[in-house]
Amino acid sequence: MVLDNSSMGAVSAARPERWPDAAAGLDPANLDPASDAAIMLRVAAGDEEGFNYLAEKYHRPIIHFLFRMVRNQAIAEELAQEVFLRVYRSRASYRAEARFTTWLYRIAVNLAVNHARDTRHERAARNVYLDAPDEETGTTPDVADDQPSAEQSLLREERMAAIRAHVMALPERQRLAVLMHKYQGMDYREIGEVLKLSESATKSLLFRAYQTLRDKLKDFV
Repeated sequence: MVLDNSSMGAVSAARPERWPDAAAGLDPANLDPASDAAIMLRVAAGDEEGFNYLAEKYHRPIIHFLFRMVRNQAIAEELAQEVFLRVYRSRASYRAEARFTTWLYRIAVNLAVNHARDTRHERAARNVYLDAPDEETGTTPDVADDQPSAEQSLLREERMAAIRAHVMALPERQRLAVLMHKYQGMDYREIGEVLKLSESATKSLLFRAYQTLRDKLKDFV
């Protein structure tokens, strides 16, 4: 098993590919041998190289996802390490009943939620920034690259402060769904699989979340 940064540092920072393992309810007999689910089944059978491949492929995307949730690079890296340790420890029980990425992100969500609950009082004393610049591009998700005027910068800072405050104030599932939808580019079905919700329930969850944000942020629109 390889989990150190030197073995994972070369992986692309791009978002994970769009879930190549086909639809939920996978039939292991019909899996593409190159799919993540098929590779993970080989890991369950003892293929260490397959695990290293998956860890390298998803290490940086998982860190970026966790960073959006915990807003601390060191903690995100620590939680990502734990994600892949849990993947490895659970390898023998893996069943290709859904996408590998669904299983992977569910582990990441559970760890991030547990961390948030364990550090709730500590986090109440500090700011949480959803709009921090991406470490690779230097840009923020909601801000153009143009150099703004002083007035525009002030208005933007006020708007982003309001956005992050209201996003973090959402109920837990709504907050997770917004982070996965807005920052990870995951669709309703993918989010629903991670949160164990139907696609219609996920749509409803996000509708309520965005409606709340629109109402709270109407003065900034």
